[in-house]
Amino acid sequence: MRIVSLLPSATEIVCAIGLQDELVAVTHECDWPPSVVGKPVVTRSVNDLTDVSSRDIHARVTAAMHGGSSLYALDEDALAAANPDLILTQELCRVCAVSYREVNEVARRIDADITVVSLEPTSIEGILNTITTVGAMAEVEDAAIDVVEALRERLGAIEQRVAARRDAGHRAPRVVGFEWLDPPFTVGHWVPEQIRRAGGWDLLGSDGDKAHPTTWDAVAEVDPEMLFLMPCGFHLAETVREWARTPIPPWLAELPAVQRGAVFALDGSAYFSRPGPRVIDGIEMLAEIMDPDGFIDIAPPGGWTPVQVG
Repeated sequence: MRIVSLLPSATEIVCAIGLQDELVAVTHECDWPPSVVGKPVVTRSVNDLTDVSSRDIHARVTAAMHGGSSLYALDEDALAAANPDLILTQELCRVCAVSYREVNEVARRIDADITVVSLEPTSIEGILNTITTVGAMAEVEDAAIDVVEALRERLGAIEQRVAARRDAGHRAPRVVGFEWLDPPFTVGHWVPEQIRRAGGWDLLGSDGDKAHPTTWDAVAEVDPEMLFLMPCGFHLAETVREWARTPIPPWLAELPAVQRGAVFALDGSAYFSRPGPRVIDGIEMLAEIMDPDGFIDIAPPGGWTPVQVG
């Protein structure tokens, strides 16, 4: 089977279930596993966002959405050259990928027999189900089930440890996660659930809901003990750089999270933005950050760092 992935998360899923050799084309943002770099690319960003601030990116995204234009372009010639049997895409978020309608239209022009599958989970369970869906569509359902069972075992081990730590008196830390920094947005979809399953309590986000804009005043009102900076699509170094130039009100330094040195930059792109296998790594990372005595050396290396305010 010849598979084209139009999502970084789908690329990770395809490789996790053992079909990397069947993956004939990917997006310009697909970078994991590293071995997919160099495969034919069938998308590009319409805007050059190199070294563009969060505020400017937000403005461009908002303008594009209000104007009905796309943030990404699909290379029809490259897609036709890939000659896919199966295209994996999504219609959950217009900001995240080429529009589902455009993908369908282009696929129909190339070959009416191409199967186009939309993947749009909003929860951890939905992400796990997506893996089995891809496996079934690619005719390797048993391999996909094995991957999901291994992920469930890791998730179960975390939850058992969280419960044991609760019984021992460790209280769930009160946190606020950010999907965007300037302007600030709460985390959404599966990320509040990641925080909860790791043993924390996100004060502004809710399981399954979309991310929504917030304010630093609203953050101060809920008095968080930890802040998690995990902007969508940003790797760790980008998050650290962007936090350093984000305009923060001086009084934010009085927050308990800041006073405790508990403001953390995380690799949002790898472990929180993409609904694929590494969301479980993200839960492990959060568990270690929130309870380093209860969870030792389970977080993927290089995925987070404490940062200063101001």
